Amino acid sequence: MSPLVLGIETSCDETAVGIVRGRTLLANVISSSVEEHVRFGGVVPEVASRAHLESMQQVIKQALLEAKVKLSDIDAFSVTAGPGLIGALLVGVSSASALALALNKPIYGVNHLNAHIAVDALSSDVKIQPSIGLLVSGGHSSILQINNLVTDVVVKGSTIDDAAGEAFDKVARIMGLGFPGGPLIDNQAKLGSKDAINFPRALTQGNDIEKNKYDFSFSGLKTAVSRYLAQTPNFNRADVAASFQEAIVDVLISKSLLACKDSGIEDLVIAGGVAANSRLRELAKQRCEVAKVRLRIPPAALCTDNGAMVAALGSLAISEGVKPSAIGISADSAAGVDQIVWA
Repeated sequence: MSPLVLGIETSCDETAVGIVRGRTLLANVISSSVEEHVRFGGVVPEVASRAHLESMQQVIKQALLEAKVKLSDIDAFSVTAGPGLIGALLVGVSSASALALALNKPIYGVNHLNAHIAVDALSSDVKIQPSIGLLVSGGHSSILQINNLVTDVVVKGSTIDDAAGEAFDKVARIMGLGFPGGPLIDNQAKLGSKDAINFPRALTQGNDIEKNKYDFSFSGLKTAVSRYLAQTPNFNRADVAASFQEAIVDVLISKSLLACKDSGIEDLVIAGGVAANSRLRELAKQRCEVAKVRLRIPPAALCTDNGAMVAALGSLAISEGVKPSAIGISADSAAGVDQIVWA
């Protein structure tokens, strides 16, 4: 029988615990502190850390109840050790380390970014590798070549300024929609026309595409929206949202499919918080069908930060024979995607 793995995620503003057995999800409990950050227009690290401390015990108890298992039944613990907010990460790492030490069970410190991709294992029976991965979240936008998700992930391209999620948050703020921006713009865009305004698609033409073939840049797009709003007093909010959103998803999918074509890999996995965006999911499906690329996107509920993805990556590490991390592992707020499992 596959090992029972409990995963803890505290990289930002969600205190999340997931429990999996192999590729079967048994529990996924999330306590979000997002409402505490709304009035600040973004996540406040100290507020997030305190919220994790307050929620941790109850979230673990609820996950065990949902999975119908006892803490003593857990075979291994998996925890996000980076990247993320350092104070928030330390709450999760300390909690997982204490549990592993008290119960004499192995612990796996895992990478938050790879965990987003790993959640695909819970919604598909297909092997994740080899694949091209499009990772799009609040702080990261990357194209990855996944040769083996636990041991061999290569970054083909990434953002050179704002990540896609950051662009959604910033544009939502200047449009007066609020925070977090992704869902708000997605909902507003459904009421508008994606072709109303021709916003720029950076790094997609001429020398730019040669130098930054798989890279992204969304800072200029944010500026273009800001200028449009300033020059158009009676702008249609829904049209702006739809046109801005289309500019982002167009570039994300175009470059991902280019990576598939160039590498000869016919599988594309899209993951991360922005993967919950309805237009991204719709356009990806359309274009992948035309390009004859097999597309996999986790259910929207598993795209945003959650404990299930952390447990899933821990479970994959065990199945690949990766050695557990040492008790007392440290958190790394700036870990790269190539640091998959901590020693």
